[in-house]
Amino acid sequence: MIRTTLFLLLPAALLLAQGKAPQRLPGVAPPGPSAITTGATYFPGKWDDWQRKRPEEAGLDAARVEQAVVFAKQSETPDERDQERRLRISMAREPYNDLIGPTKERGGQNGIILRHGYIVAEWGETDRADMTYSVTKSYVSTTAGLAFDRGLIRDVHDRVRSYVHDGGFDSPHNSQITWHMLLNQTSEWEGTLWGKPDWADRWNGKMRVLAKPGTHWQYNDVRVNRLALALLEVWRRPLPQVLKELVMDPIDASPTWRWHGYNNSWVTIDGAQMQSVSGGGHWGGGLWISTRDHARFGYLYSRRGKWGDRQLLSEDWARRAFTPTPQNPTYGYMNFFPNTGRKLFPSAPASSIFLMGNGTNTIWIDPEHDLVAVLRWIDRPAIDGFVQRLLAAVKNPSSTPGSSATAARP
Repeated sequence: MIRTTLFLLLPAALLLAQGKAPQRLPGVAPPGPSAITTGATYFPGKWDDWQRKRPEEAGLDAARVEQAVVFAKQSETPDERDQERRLRISMAREPYNDLIGPTKERGGQNGIILRHGYIVAEWGETDRADMTYSVTKSYVSTTAGLAFDRGLIRDVHDRVRSYVHDGGFDSPHNSQITWHMLLNQTSEWEGTLWGKPDWADRWNGKMRVLAKPGTHWQYNDVRVNRLALALLEVWRRPLPQVLKELVMDPIDASPTWRWHGYNNSWVTIDGAQMQSVSGGGHWGGGLWISTRDHARFGYLYSRRGKWGDRQLLSEDWARRAFTPTPQNPTYGYMNFFPNTGRKLFPSAPASSIFLMGNGTNTIWIDPEHDLVAVLRWIDRPAIDGFVQRLLAAVKNPSSTPGSSATAARP
């Protein structure tokens, strides 16, 4: 079991203790226009207190909505339901392929469609908490946003070594890494965490030479987990507690979701043992959550971080999460995938944002038509077909509210 002694980030903590709001540093883009529409004022109540509308009442053609739903139902992923067996088979040729976190048998294909926040279609076991794989990363980046909004992270372009003192950012290479680089997967962090070396997740028959931090994009779960640990050290308490208190409880999510780490990802902070959670289910673990709770999370981001009369996340952060990464224009912050140039899904508007994980687990946010859809365990190639069918149900799409996006400074 790994034990790490960590140190308190005093300046921001003292500001919070004194009830003072830390100011944003110069050079950080202030909130501005966004592609995320806020046309509706409805927000669902607690758990099952969620109003429904017939598709026609929400400006949708009922027959075409049903066609989209039937298409999704018929497009379930061919992956087997036993997720432990599935992972062991898929990782058989990978180095360091042992599972170190829990797994769970998956449910069947299911989903939900929101228009203006109201449920217009729902099918399958939408209240079943299932593994969601890399959609978990979007929840990791949300805890970073919460820290940023409170001044615990003063600037995303600060070097992480100024905040984290566990040795993971001390080398000449790693000392160059900023929060921004970790969040958009361009950090090139080098090291071993929870028994997994970073190269194990960038292995392609040979070991690639590392690039300068910030210059090369690569999807890498070890580095995502390094970000989660760094955020734990900044927050000084488990990330699931942070997420529950500041996001999931305020949006009235159910109590069924769980965020798992690994059996060896325990650290000691200020004398208390706590688990660092994983950013996905690649080696087990990650967020286990229901489709309905995902829909609330997606709806929060569709409303620029606002829920009712409370701004849970700043508009600035929502915009940053959606901002394309120059090295990969279809990636934002931690599995917020902007549909830049309609490259991901040609049938979806370019302003669409997709949160995606293995499975395929998907949250689709369409600001132009004020739609949020969650799809669980659908075959990846079928997503565009679902999008195409659902958008065909929108009546008078040219009159739907929307606006152009303004991204934050990368």
